[in-house]
Amino acid sequence: MTIYMAFLRGINVSGHNMIKMSELKTMFEALGFGRVQTYINSGNVLFESEEGVETLQLRIENEIKTVFGFTISVMLRTDKELQQIIENSPFVPDSLSDGESIHLILLKEAPTQEELDRLPDVDYENDEYYIEGREIYVLYRKSLLDSKLPKKFQKLVPQTARNWKTIIKLSTMVKAMKAH
Repeated sequence: MTIYMAFLRGINVSGHNMIKMSELKTMFEALGFGRVQTYINSGNVLFESEEGVETLQLRIENEIKTVFGFTISVMLRTDKELQQIIENSPFVPDSLSDGESIHLILLKEAPTQEELDRLPDVDYENDEYYIEGREIYVLYRKSLLDSKLPKKFQKLVPQTARNWKTIIKLSTMVKAMKAH
C-alpha cells in the first residue's frame, strides 16, 4: 500500500466550494481508500491505496463532482515524494526572520520550458522562488498578501499552494501512519 496526500485546490475559500472535512473523509472511505485522515479545512487528505496516481486523481475528482457538485483539481503526492519535497527545499525554515514564510505551490504536472518562458515578469521585490519538477518553493520576505509573486505563477494550472507548516505537519502525520 502507498500512502498518498491529496491536496485539493480552492475549497472552503471565501464561502466557495464548501466541503466539511468529515464529509470529505467519508467520501474517500467510500472510494475504498484505507486509513483516511484530513488535516485542516483547506483540503488535505492522507490515505492509503494500491492504485496509481492518474487513476486516483480521476476517481477523486469525479467523485467530488458527483458528491459535492463542483469541479476542482486534486494534486497527489506519495509519502516518498513528500519526503523528497522537504529534503529539496532551498529555504531553511529555522533561519526565517520575522514576517518571512515559506510556501509550496504543488502543480499537477511539471511545467515545460516554453510555459516557464511565457511566465510574466513581475516586480516581486525581495521574495524568492525555486522551481523543482512539479513544485515551486516560495520564500515571502513580508506577507504573501503584499507580494506580487503569486501573479507570476497563476497561469501554471492546475495548482494549489500550502504553507510550509502544513507540509511539515502532513509529513509528521505520514510518519505516524507508518509507525502503526
